[in-house]
Amino acid sequence: MKIQVIKSILEESESLARANRAILDTHGIFMVNIMSSPGAGKTALISETISRLQAAGNRCAVIEGDITSTIDSERLVHLNIPIVQANTEPFGGDCHVGSHLIRAALEMLPLPELDFIIVENIGNLVCPAEFYIGENVKVVVLSLPEGEDKPLKYPLMFRQSDICLVSKVDLESFMDVNVSSMTSNIRKVNGKLEILQVSSKTGEGLKEWCDWLAWKRTDSLKPQVAEVPN
Repeated sequence: MKIQVIKSILEESESLARANRAILDTHGIFMVNIMSSPGAGKTALISETISRLQAAGNRCAVIEGDITSTIDSERLVHLNIPIVQANTEPFGGDCHVGSHLIRAALEMLPLPELDFIIVENIGNLVCPAEFYIGENVKVVVLSLPEGEDKPLKYPLMFRQSDICLVSKVDLESFMDVNVSSMTSNIRKVNGKLEILQVSSKTGEGLKEWCDWLAWKRTDSLKPQVAEVPN
């Protein structure tokens, strides 16, 4: 009976995620699911990313996930964009933003006026990777101070993601952590994963990152041509 209940919950989450995606596709919105450990620099990265996307004429919103508090949302208020706080504490304190919270957030956002929605998932290198919430791409942010071993310890996150942003690379000269070794360990887990080195402090890699997002969104808007069976 327990297995049936768990299966039912997972199926419901997946079904709701697909419905979320259908809503986003209807409006031509590209949703980015950004995941990382606590303190990897997600919020700073999102701030810099949105500033650059806005400068290129894109309309953005943020769904800010956390267990409790509005601390990270408050750090993004200066961007003057729609922000929805999605806290999991009222629902048991889940360690990831679920499809039901995304649906509730979508109902609060001005969807016809948006090009991008960026989801800052809860700081955790395990749970968020396990759940599809309707996003177009999954992004893992791995900061240099976390150490070279994290991809080997938490492989699912790196297998499920579409791109890895190695953040805080400006600190390399001050640390006993090597970017190339970290990248090598990422490749051991997922040899096809795209990797960019970024710094929200210096701006390194942010143009390439935003170009990647723009390219992915453009590609997502292309009509899907159905294959004709032979």
